[in-house]
Parts: sequence; structure tokens; C-alpha cells
Amino acid sequence: MQFIVSSNQLLRHLQTLSGILSSSNTLPILDHFLFDLAPGELVMTASDLETTMSTKMEVRSDDTGTIAIPARMLVDILKAFPDIPLTVKVDAASHAVELTSDAGKYKLTGANGDEFPQNPALEGASAVELSAHTLVSAINRTLFAAGSDDLRPVMSGIFFELYADNVRFVATDAHRLVRYARTDASAPETASFIVPKKPLNLLKNAASSAESVSISFTDSNACFTFDDVTISCRLIEGKYPNYEAVIPKDNPNRMTINRGAFLQSIRRAAIFANKTTHQVRLRIAGSELTVSAEDLDFANEAVERLACSYHGEDMEIGFNSKFLVDMLNNLNAEEVNLELSAPNRAGIIRPSEPEEPGEDVLMLVMPVMLNNQ
Repeated sequence: MQFIVSSNQLLRHLQTLSGILSSSNTLPILDHFLFDLAPGELVMTASDLETTMSTKMEVRSDDTGTIAIPARMLVDILKAFPDIPLTVKVDAASHAVELTSDAGKYKLTGANGDEFPQNPALEGASAVELSAHTLVSAINRTLFAAGSDDLRPVMSGIFFELYADNVRFVATDAHRLVRYARTDASAPETASFIVPKKPLNLLKNAASSAESVSISFTDSNACFTFDDVTISCRLIEGKYPNYEAVIPKDNPNRMTINRGAFLQSIRRAAIFANKTTHQVRLRIAGSELTVSAEDLDFANEAVERLACSYHGEDMEIGFNSKFLVDMLNNLNAEEVNLELSAPNRAGIIRPSEPEEPGEDVLMLVMPVMLNNQ
């Protein structure tokens, strides 16, 4: 089989797939890209068995056939080329691959494309179509809060909840939780499933310029399709924790503050915090917030005062500064609300105004017990 392709276009497509590649593959064939050639079209695939990603592009060819080409070596040689036409010839018998350019010839040994793992067929799958912008925003807002504990795999992904009048995306690691909801999106039927981190990272990078994403899913697998890209993955099995039960419903104490000033203050105070607990102390009284941190082992201490709008009883509460920084970093609103009920109950951070129509963001963070409590 033989085809002619632009080196830069081929490289761009393969770099999209490179996020799948793992340095610890159990099967040697997974260190390869699968090339599936049809007249005028080339489909390239990468897989790690759990996640499979494909992309297609136009090429000049009348041939058909498959070949698996070593991924790292192919990407490295393509990076070294300027944007030139490349002729790729494959010997079906020996799986030898020859790249020909104006500068010369380059030979490498491929593998039998038939050995490449096949994507599972999604029989009887349900489907929903979402705006790519909605999906990418949801991943960006929530993925940082997903857990990485192998003992609790259900928390290591994003929980998708699809309803007739809204869609929700939830991530938690038991210390913090983010719920991102869109009332301007809907699904034809109620459904829920847990998607692992890896395909979601690939999705948010590859779908950033797409219009919409079609999602088809069964009990065990999901497939995301947009433009010329398809990402399939195995879903995380298990029941997601009842996250609604941990969200405090009655929060009489509410502080409104400039997000940027609050974020920078916590960043500065965190430098002086204990390196084990990362604890910062928030003392709210009247229209003043005092942010403080100390590390008694080294006699380090920081205290800052910020203006805020506050309704409620004077309160002192401790949080892990890393969690607060992550949450404030993943919001764009000029002002945020911090809703509190008691020093030993979770705090809720929300944008003061929705950043987009139809968007509802709730970020929950568990408190850290203060030294004097």
C-alpha cells in the first residue's frame, strides 16, 4: 500500500493521538500507531486498551490496507521535516515502511495491523449531543477535584448526570467537591456514568475548537465523537457516592469578596503555612476578612486583612490552602461567595454571578480543624 501526505498535517494528527501513548504498555503493539488506509482517506489510531483515540485525514491514494508504525520514531522523524509532501510505502509481507521525501529515504519496521486491539462495539448504546464548549468547560471546572486513590476508583473520574432539563458533572476526592451544572443542555433520557481522567484530558484538548460532541454510551463503555476525532474509553464501574448528602443546605453566613484579591492573599499566606497541613485560617468579622497562616515549628507567620461584604455571625474557620487556590483558580468571576454554616462544616464557593447563561457552579471544601479547637 502507498499514500502521499503532508508531513506537517500528519504530524499534527499524530500529536493529537500521542496523549494516549504510555511508557509502560503491556503489549508491544500498543507502542505503535495503527494506520488504516482507504482511497483518499487515512484513519490513525492509538490505544492503551482502556482508552482508544482515532483521527482521520485526507491523503492521496487509491490503496487500502493497515499497518502499525512505531509511534515515537515516526513522530520524531516528522518533527525533523519541514512541511513537505511525503510518500509512504508499505510492504504488506514484511511490514517494512519506507518514507520518501525530496531529501531522501527513511526505512523503519512496522507490525501487522491485525494485531492492534479492536474497539469494543457499543451495541444498544444510548446517545446524547452536547455543545463542545459546554463539555470542555465542565471538564476544566471539575477535573482538578477528582481523586487519585486506587482504593476508591469511583472517585477517580467525573460523574456525568444527564437529565431532560439539565446536565451535571461532578468530581470529588472526599476533601473537596465540584458540581458543574448546565440548564441550557439536556438529554433525551436520564442516565449517569463515571468517565476516567485520561480520556477527559484528551477530550478537553482535542475538542476545544469543535462545535459539538456526540456521546454514545453503554453500561461499560463510552464514545465521544467530534469533527474527525473519536475517543472511546472504558467507564469506571461502581456506584458514585451520594454527593448531594454532603452539600450543606442551610448556610446562613455568606461572604462576598473579590476573587483575585482573595486568591493572591491565600497564595501569599500559604507560603508561611505548615507544610503538612497547608492550613490557612479565615477570620470573618463585620466587613473584614483576616487571612492568616503559621508554622509553629519554624516560627513562620503571615497575617493579611481584606475588605469583604459579609452577612452572618463572626466566624473563624480553617481550610487547606491548596484546595482554596485550586478552586479560585478554576473560576473566572470577578467576585465569589463563600457560604458557611459552622467551623466544622464544609464551605461552599460559588461565583457571585453566573459566568455564562445557564451555568451553575458549586465548589465545596472540607474544613481543617484549627489548632485552638
